[in-house]
Amino acid sequence: MKTLPNFAIAAAMLVGACSTGATQSEAAPADTSTIDANGEQPAAPLSAAPFTVEDVASFNEPWAMTFLPGGKQALVTEKPGKLKLWQEGGSTLDVAGAPTVAYGGQGGFGDVILAPDFATSGTIYLSWVEPGEGGTFGAVVGTAKLVQGASPRIEGLRQIWTQSPKVSGRGHFSHRLAFSPDGKYLFIGSGERQKFDPAQDMKANLGKILRLNPDGSVPADNPFVGEGGVTAQIWSLGHRNILGLTFDGAGQLWNQEMGPKGGDEVNLVAAKANYGYPIVSNGDHYDGKDIPDHPTRPEFAAPKLWWNPAVSPAGLAWYDGDLYPGWKNSLLMGALSGEGLIRMGVDGETLHKSDRWDFGTRIREVEVREDGTVWLLTDGSGGKLLKLVPKK
Repeated sequence: MKTLPNFAIAAAMLVGACSTGATQSEAAPADTSTIDANGEQPAAPLSAAPFTVEDVASFNEPWAMTFLPGGKQALVTEKPGKLKLWQEGGSTLDVAGAPTVAYGGQGGFGDVILAPDFATSGTIYLSWVEPGEGGTFGAVVGTAKLVQGASPRIEGLRQIWTQSPKVSGRGHFSHRLAFSPDGKYLFIGSGERQKFDPAQDMKANLGKILRLNPDGSVPADNPFVGEGGVTAQIWSLGHRNILGLTFDGAGQLWNQEMGPKGGDEVNLVAAKANYGYPIVSNGDHYDGKDIPDHPTRPEFAAPKLWWNPAVSPAGLAWYDGDLYPGWKNSLLMGALSGEGLIRMGVDGETLHKSDRWDFGTRIREVEVREDGTVWLLTDGSGGKLLKLVPKK
């Protein structure tokens, strides 16, 4: 059982984080009155939240979403394999041309994001799971053009990346996507597929965050580009199951990932950094075997925050709006087993546990619309699209 409080972790993490010198001075600090001795924050009831919850639409196992320009439409992936176009005030449509996915366990349809030039190109990026030889599976990423209208469809779908190697099992695909703020680079979260060791194997792109050009090629300045092969794709390593990837207002990349028992974490991602899994973790193996804590191996980059007991993070979004008091310059994270929404105030490279709201249901995805409102997807066959309406 890990009992080291978060302030001790923060004191130890001097390795592997990028230093931008940036600060977000308007970030709300942690509400320390609700933080317990182990650095945990009990969930508050929704009645105390600065918002009310509006149930907007229903989906079958929704996994990810992204708003189209203007915010009146959104693409939503359903894990069994459908791509949906939600329309505010209108019907939700099937989008034809979606890829065939290997659905089962944690596998199926994954992320959807817009290309930086979507307004002119209509290009989107998708991730999903496909089968391999001998009962193996792996995540892939593809790009296509969205054609809108009464019968929306995607055209010209082509794969630009694949997990390597494909392995047995249907867990920890991760396949989260994010573009850098300048639009030049595509970042991909690739899980270690519940196989542990691949997270440290430089000949595999499992358990890594990858950095590619928008066409899937490898940037010439990637940290391991001289090694060639899938090694050239690697930006950072030592990750487990990455289910959230986003940039903040200072251009810093953050990821959250499901750790083992009691080890969920949020990391400030730096080029070439090794986050230590499975050699170190602030959780334990599910069979009860201990994993050394991060401070025992200071050569590995330590998480900025971690949770024990686990919250099972899903979805991660940057918030810099003013509609919810005190939320400016925050990371918003969904929680599956934690059944809620977690807000973390960002102050430069420091992260605070600021708010945690109890929704009583598994939160799969978090998105921010261009008008500053926050939207959530709940998990499962009766998944809901929820709008957080700011209280006046």
